[in-house]
Amino acid sequence: MAALEARHLADLTFPEVSRALRALSSAYVERRAKLEQGAALSGAGKRAAFALFYGPLHYLVVRHIVDAVPGATSEPARTLIDLGCGTGASGAAWAAACAARPQVIGIDRNPWALAEASRTYRDFMLQARTRQDDVATARLPRAPASILAAFAMNELSNSACDSLLTRLLNRASQGDRVLIVEPLAGFVAPWWNRWRDAFRAVGGRADEWRFRAELPPIVAKLDRAAGLNHRELTARTLWAGQA
Repeated sequence: MAALEARHLADLTFPEVSRALRALSSAYVERRAKLEQGAALSGAGKRAAFALFYGPLHYLVVRHIVDAVPGATSEPARTLIDLGCGTGASGAAWAAACAARPQVIGIDRNPWALAEASRTYRDFMLQARTRQDDVATARLPRAPASILAAFAMNELSNSACDSLLTRLLNRASQGDRVLIVEPLAGFVAPWWNRWRDAFRAVGGRADEWRFRAELPPIVAKLDRAAGLNHRELTARTLWAGQA
């Protein structure tokens, strides 16, 4: 967190980042159609807000989830594929929680996000590499693997989302562990109920999560300044894999 803060506040003031966070939050809620075009990471302010605010929140959420889901961290596959890795926070949370740390492969279409992810993986002393690709069509390493798609699929088109979810279910049938994490808000992922039923049909599970966590100081400060409220963190997940 200290490195993140030093890097992203070197050329931006706190008020500039907090204003960008408000715009970023609005894009996620009110202008979701623009997310496919990369609107979330357009401009230095939004990138700083994403790295300083949403990255740590995603880390806390995913770490809580993998600690709670049976089989998520014990005897993991040697490879963890971080689809739509963003800043790498979610993949780092899962990999760092594993009894034996896997190699992480971060896949994202945004060059800035991949550079951030590389730093994140290094900070957590993870063996990792990144690849610029479209997560909906990216070629995935062979099984066995752990596959994570955290806060990424809701930014895909409906057709791309359906295609990727079908591929993930196929990988689960081959023995991979698949974890999908999305916001709790229903409008974010209209495909959720259909795929919840599909995951359950192959022996998977669907969960909703609500928990309190101590936010890092810069995250709590941005939360207040942007008029947000993350005293309680929430998410929902689909999981298929060994129990």
